[in-house]
Amino acid sequence: MPASQPRSRARDRNNVLNRAEFLSLNQPLKGNQENRSSGRKQSGQAGGAGTQSSNPKERRQSQQLPEEDCMQLNPSFKGIAFNSLLAIDICISKRLGVCASTASSWGGARSMINLLGITGHGIPWIAGTLICLVKSSTLAGQEVLMNLLLALLLDITIVAGLQKLAKRKGPYDITPGLLDYLTMDTYAFPAGHASRVAMLSKFFLNHLVLAIPLRILLVLWAFCVGFSRVMIGRHHITDVLSGFVFGYLQFRLVELIWISSNTCQMLISIW
Repeated sequence: MPASQPRSRARDRNNVLNRAEFLSLNQPLKGNQENRSSGRKQSGQAGGAGTQSSNPKERRQSQQLPEEDCMQLNPSFKGIAFNSLLAIDICISKRLGVCASTASSWGGARSMINLLGITGHGIPWIAGTLICLVKSSTLAGQEVLMNLLLALLLDITIVAGLQKLAKRKGPYDITPGLLDYLTMDTYAFPAGHASRVAMLSKFFLNHLVLAIPLRILLVLWAFCVGFSRVMIGRHHITDVLSGFVFGYLQFRLVELIWISSNTCQMLISIW
C-alpha cells in the first residue's frame, strides 16, 4: 500500500490532461449550463404565463373550489347556531301543540282555544270599532276610535306583507279558517294574533283609564291569545314572540302618525 501511493501520484503528474492549460477540457462549461438553465426557466415561465392568460377562468375555479369545499365541510358558527335554534324552536313548538288536532292530548279543549283566538282576530275588532265610532258622540272618543281603526288596518296590512315575504309554514299542517283568509293571515311568521293583541293592549293601556286589575287582565289576555296560537299548532314560539315585537312597533308607528281631532271630524263628515 505505501508503494502504490507514490506510483499513483507519479502517474497523475505524468498525465498531460491534469496540467493547468488542459483543466478546462475536463470540466463542463458553467456559462453554457447557466444559459441552458435560464432558457429553460424563461420558457417554463412563458408557458405558464400563456396557460394562465389563456385559461383565467380555470385558474379562478381551481382557486375557488377548495374554498367552497371548505365552506361546505366547515359551515360558519352563525349558520350552525341559526339552524340549531330553528330546530329547537320547531321541536318545542310541536311539543306544545297539544290542541293541534282532536287526537292530541288536549284535543277536547281545541274548541275553547279557538274561541280564545277569535278574541284576537282582526275582523271582530274592526267591526266593533266601526260600530263604536258610529255611536260615539264625543270628540275625544271619536279621535281614539279613529286611530284605533287606523292601527288595526295597519296591523293587517303589515302582517300580511311580512307573511307573504317569509312564507313560513306552521309546525303542523293546519288549514287556515275563513277569517284567516279574509285578513290574509295564512302563514306562520309573524303571528298576526300576537301582533294584534300586543298592539291593542299597549293602545288601551296608554289611552284608556283602567284600574290595576283590568290592566293585569289585559296583559294576561294578550299572552294567553299568543300562546293559544302555539297550542293549536298554527305558529311556532318564535312566530308569536316576533308578533309581540311587531305589535309594539306598530303601536309606536300609530303614535307617530296620530290623527288629530280636526282631521277625524273631517274624515267622519266625508264618510
